Amino acid sequence: MSNALKSVLKQISERGLKAVRVVFVDQHGVTRGKTLTPDAFLSAAKTGVAMTSTLLLKDTSHATVFDVWGADSGFGAGVMTGASDFVIMPDAATFKILPWIEDTGWVLCDMQHKDGTPHRLSTRAILQKAIGNLNDAGMDFVAGLEVEFHVLEIVDDNLDHDTADWPEIPPTTRLINHGHQYLTENISDQQADIAALIAENAAALDLPIRSLETEFGPSQFEVTFAAMPALAAADTMVLFRNMVKQTCRRAGLHATFMCRPRFKNAMGSGWHLHQSVVDLKSGQNLFVPHKTTELTEIAGYWIAGLLAHAQSSCLLSTPTVNGYKRYQPFKLAPDRVAWGVDNRGAMLRALLNADDAASRIENRVGEPAANPYLYLATQIASGLDGITQRRKPPAAVENPYATNAPKLPTSLGDAIAAFGDSSFYRTALGAQFVEYFAQIKRAEWTRYLQAVSQWEEREYFSLF
Repeated sequence: MSNALKSVLKQISERGLKAVRVVFVDQHGVTRGKTLTPDAFLSAAKTGVAMTSTLLLKDTSHATVFDVWGADSGFGAGVMTGASDFVIMPDAATFKILPWIEDTGWVLCDMQHKDGTPHRLSTRAILQKAIGNLNDAGMDFVAGLEVEFHVLEIVDDNLDHDTADWPEIPPTTRLINHGHQYLTENISDQQADIAALIAENAAALDLPIRSLETEFGPSQFEVTFAAMPALAAADTMVLFRNMVKQTCRRAGLHATFMCRPRFKNAMGSGWHLHQSVVDLKSGQNLFVPHKTTELTEIAGYWIAGLLAHAQSSCLLSTPTVNGYKRYQPFKLAPDRVAWGVDNRGAMLRALLNADDAASRIENRVGEPAANPYLYLATQIASGLDGITQRRKPPAAVENPYATNAPKLPTSLGDAIAAFGDSSFYRTALGAQFVEYFAQIKRAEWTRYLQAVSQWEEREYFSLF
């Protein structure tokens, strides 16, 4: 028994916990799992917990989009057919005691096949592999999270029997405050009780929040975190999103990490991923310029790698239909593949200075609904490719919305095509994973195209 597991069992006993949630992160970055008694958790820590394999084959509507009743569902004969099981194994190092629900622990699990091998569709394992490849090259990745989201007051839960639709009908909400007063103290004061709720629970979970700020849009927040290693950053994002949604719900609030909610003057929420590369032995930040703001060799290669694979990476950094409605010029969001020096309109914002040990590159492309393991894996794989291929970055842009740089995908459909056609990701992630993830997102895109929108009704219903 590992020391980490011994510590968990001791906490369960000393705190008199009555339940432990064992969860894994699915392909969309959503946690799924079971709640166990303490005795059952001890058994699960040794042998794992069975999970239905169709959980890995669902789109965002929770509909299974693979044929699991034939001899081969696309992963080899007999693999994940018949709604068979896979196994999740608790990672004792991730154990937390949830501060908002009495006597309950929480632990993140790794996915395995029934023979004990890592599951080929585990996105946490994909990130771990990417980190291992970077470590093999003598380097490590440091991430700083900057996440935007909305919190709204629930007016009606919409839980009457006739609202039991699929996908679910969301709650009816109202604003907490009006927007367009970025960082004003008075708006911050209106949000203070919610900010305190989030900050207190984050502190109880040891999540390293640095700031909790008023963002530009109505009822919009932004949180920044201290820099941390890649796997810790992804795990933190998973737990943070859960904590915000669950604690807000208990307070009669609806928190959403959806990029752009559908209410008047809603502003798109982004997930800006700050990143640097350090020497594995010395810990030295390899992005710190030798003088002024000039790129180091490693920083230049890294930027070039991120740019080279930006279009094909979008499906993993911006995986929803809604996220592409943020890529608009002059909205503090990128719309093309470019980098700039401290320029918030560019996809990559270089914050590099010879006097700053925290020199870093900020990628502004992601949405807060992204699977954290896949988003971070794209950065590491692309950046490392830039280093190994010694790619040279283009010149920095001053006007990112006027440059002739390639455009980012303008829709989820375009992003699916770019990802599916990427020979780079077929090598980096495996052809089977590329086909698998593209099929799931293609099902989501098809349902979107087939749905009749409010725009169509207003445009044509009376005219024709």
